[in-house]
Formats: sequence, structure tokens, C-alpha cells
Amino acid sequence: MALKIVLITSGQPSVNPRLVKEADVLSQNGYDVTVIYQYWNDWATASDEMLLAKKPWQAIRVGGTPKEDKITYWISRLFHKLSRIAGDKIGLKHGVAELAIGRCTFLLCREACKHPADIYIAHNLAALPAAIYAAKKRGVKCGFDAEDFHRNEVTDDPQNMDFKLKSFIEDKFLSKLDYFTAASPLIAEMYKCLYPSLTPVLINNVFPFNNQSTVSLNTQKELKLFWFSQTIGKHRGIEDVIQALNILKNKNIELHLLGEIKKETVDSFDNLISSTEVKLIYHNPISPDDISTFSSQFDIGLATEVSYPKNRQLCLTNKIFSYMISGLAIIASDTLAQKQLLNSHPTIGKVYSSGSADQLAAYIQELFENRALLNEYKQNSYILAKEKYNWEKESTKVLYVVKDTIKA
Repeated sequence: MALKIVLITSGQPSVNPRLVKEADVLSQNGYDVTVIYQYWNDWATASDEMLLAKKPWQAIRVGGTPKEDKITYWISRLFHKLSRIAGDKIGLKHGVAELAIGRCTFLLCREACKHPADIYIAHNLAALPAAIYAAKKRGVKCGFDAEDFHRNEVTDDPQNMDFKLKSFIEDKFLSKLDYFTAASPLIAEMYKCLYPSLTPVLINNVFPFNNQSTVSLNTQKELKLFWFSQTIGKHRGIEDVIQALNILKNKNIELHLLGEIKKETVDSFDNLISSTEVKLIYHNPISPDDISTFSSQFDIGLATEVSYPKNRQLCLTNKIFSYMISGLAIIASDTLAQKQLLNSHPTIGKVYSSGSADQLAAYIQELFENRALLNEYKQNSYILAKEKYNWEKESTKVLYVVKDTIKA
């Protein structure tokens, strides 16, 4: 009989490609995998329908949606809001923190406890209590994957409620884990510093390489810049790129943005454009499985992370590794994690000072004029992904840590 694994997330599969990759590789290696998740937004729900139809593992949604099981959805929102107010007013003890950390944390826990497993694995901090409680009830092991440095996701202010709540959850539950993985070297280091009993395993936020074609070199007139995320938002470095394009005034340079975007954000970006030569093109969200193939049509992948809060300094987002697999040259902002990566691999792109549109413009112009250098970066990026930064290699660490933890 196959060993059973329950993965728990406070998001949806389509907004958590890291969880999907983990579920896939565990299922492919003989484990019986169940994913328990909650509604996050409408576009992810539509994407989930297509994504989950192709998966061999089971997925269970809790907590309702605005369109299905609406009573549960609105009641859970109310209780979540009241719990956060209570946490701020009377404190986080006696289960208040668990209710305040996520809309569906209680429901995720209740559902997880229904499913016997050999190990429970949490993705996202709001899923952590559910994995801990389910594992305790069944007398089995549990693990947690830290894709971010959670207490500093929103703010660096220790007096802020978000910081207090996430710190409380981490202090209460991380010491109870049987294994801990992290999505960047600096995230692993920070958690190890805070919790010396942890032994973080680094699992880089990379993508599968096996379906990627060879790198597409640029011999054309146009230069295409690319940025993607689940959500296209303000204060994520895109403003730097628009200002750089305003400086260049080059109609043969295009900026492509992929992700969900609100009209007010489009209006904000449009207001920043001061030159009729600036070309800004939006693309709707697509399945995480299709990102690398879609990205390969572009030339430069933009990793324009801002430096605040602290989590942004520490994380290595999946976009930078997706760019590598797609064979894109990389221009990255100077966060600690991205500088560390690019300094280790300087032949794949450049690092600019966050907020410096002039420097960013200079780098874009250099790669526009010097196609030999651009193509060298693209080829080196592709080779680095093929040789080191790909899910085929990184997933072996997931399999090892899960197998080792279950056997221990």
C-alpha cells in the first residue's frame, strides 16, 4: 500500500506552483497524495479546473467561495475578521492566533484531520497549524515549506499586528516540525538563526526543464522585456522599468507584463508613461505549467524586487529561475538574495540599484545595441538552468527529505 501524504495550503494550486511541483513529484514516485486548499480568487479557480483535471493526485477545497457554498465562505470571512480584531485587542493566546492567521485555517485543520496520512506538509503560514494538529492527532510526522520569511512579508515594524501574529505562529509551531524546507539560502539562514533547532533544507524555486526547447537567440530589431507574477501590482519595481523606457524613448523596445491586474493599476502605469514610444503590453494569467514555454518568446527577464520589507531582500522568486529555463538574459534589482545569485553567476545578466531608472535604462540600452552580449547572457542562463537550477535536480531533495522523515 502506498504511503499517504497530505499537502495543505491556504492558497490555491494555481497560485502555488511550488506546491503543485511537490505534489507531482511525490505522486510520480509512488506516494498517495492529497492536497487540501482554500479559495483565493476567481481566475485561480478557473485555472484550477484545467490544472487539476490533468493531475493524478486528489485535491479538496474547503471554506466555500463567493459563488459556491457562499454561507461557509462569508461566515469564515466574518470569523477571520473578528479573530484579527480580538488578537489586536486581547492577545493571540488560547487559539486566537490560529483563527486570525488565515480565513480557513480552522477548516483546513478539520479537513486534514479527516485524512489519515504518513506525513502532513504545510505550504504557507496559515496552513502550518493545520499540519501540526493533524500530525499530532494521527501520531505521525509533519513538515513545512517556507517560501518566504513570513514575519517580514508585510512589514519590518515589530509593533505591527501582522508581524506580531506571524511571529507568534512561528514561535508556537516551528519547533514542533520534523522537517523544514526553505526557498532561498537567505531565508534558510534567517530561520536557522531564529530557531537553532531547525535544520533547513534548501529547495530552490525552480521549474521543470524537461519540456523546454533550446534557447531562442535574438537577431531581430525588437527587444522584448518580460515580467510576470500572479498579480501585477504597484511598488514591485515595474515603475522603475517604465521610467527607464521613458528615458530611452525607443519604439523597438517592448515591456510585457503577465498576471492579474486591476484597472487602477493599469491607470497608474499609464500615468507614468511620458513618451509615445513606450510599448506596454499585458497578458492574462496562464497555468504555471505553461510559464516557461510562454516566456521563451522574450529576451530579458526582469526581476525587479523592491528592498522592503525584509522578506523581499531574502527571497528568490520563481520568476528568476523561470527566466533561466526560458533562456532569457536577466536584469535583477539589488536585493541581497538576487545580488548573491547574480554575483555567483555574472554571465547571465546584470544587477541594477533598485529605484535607479537611469542605471536600468543604461543596461537595457546596452543589451539593445549589443546583441552578441544579449545572446551570450541568454545562452548562459539556459545552460545554468539545464545544469543546475531545474526541478529535475531540486526535486530529488524533496523526495529524500520526505522519505527520510517518514522513516525516522
